[in-house]
Amino acid sequence: WFQVKVSLFVTCVIDQMYPEVGESVARLLARCGCRVDFPEGQTCCGQPAFNSGYRDEAREVARQLIRAFEPSDYVVAPSGSCVGMVHHYYPELFADEPEWREKAERLKRKTYEFSQFLVRVLGIEDLQAEFAAKVTYHPSCHASRLLGVKEEPIRLLRNVRSLEYVELPYKEDCCGFGGTFAVKMPEMSEAMVAEKAANIAKTGADVLVGTDMGCLMNIAGRLKKEDKPVRVMHLAQLLEEGVKNGERRQR
Repeated sequence: WFQVKVSLFVTCVIDQMYPEVGESVARLLARCGCRVDFPEGQTCCGQPAFNSGYRDEAREVARQLIRAFEPSDYVVAPSGSCVGMVHHYYPELFADEPEWREKAERLKRKTYEFSQFLVRVLGIEDLQAEFAAKVTYHPSCHASRLLGVKEEPIRLLRNVRSLEYVELPYKEDCCGFGGTFAVKMPEMSEAMVAEKAANIAKTGADVLVGTDMGCLMNIAGRLKKEDKPVRVMHLAQLLEEGVKNGERRQR
């Protein structure tokens, strides 16, 4: 493990609703030898505006995010969705502005989703964690399709002691959240999340893990509505709890 300077990009959903996920990410990165900072100038990545057709507004918030992370060596976020926005749509947003396009490309090259950064950059797949539970994993659409983050979370989970990993049937199907999609097409969204919840129940898992809190919020709401006793956690939360369990047992 080596000393790396990392800036935490915390995303709107986590900042406003799940700050504990951002804290888990920061503590795990520090444990892995990173010097973690939090640029306070960061804002929304612009995805809601972009997906709704408000390109000019998306461009303005994108400029602010680019400015905030310009001094950073690496940028890490607990969200494949927001990182996917930076990777795939920032260069497109600034296609007609060469100076800003180059800045967007620089940010893209150093921005990673959390599990992607641990496995691909730090080369860490085993955190010496221990978590006695049956666990299934929901791969979010943007992380798996836009970023190609598929194996990294699974590798990290498979190296957790006492954890029984069980594959989620039709795991690649969307949970139905999709940001503004859930608002624009609520009936279709509800049908999709009901199907996802049914597939999770079929696994018999105690815990559902994911890497995007938008998806997990949506799925958790449905599981609660159906009174299904499945604990829903971000990957970073499970890993941090597992690390603490491992340390307790060693003591």
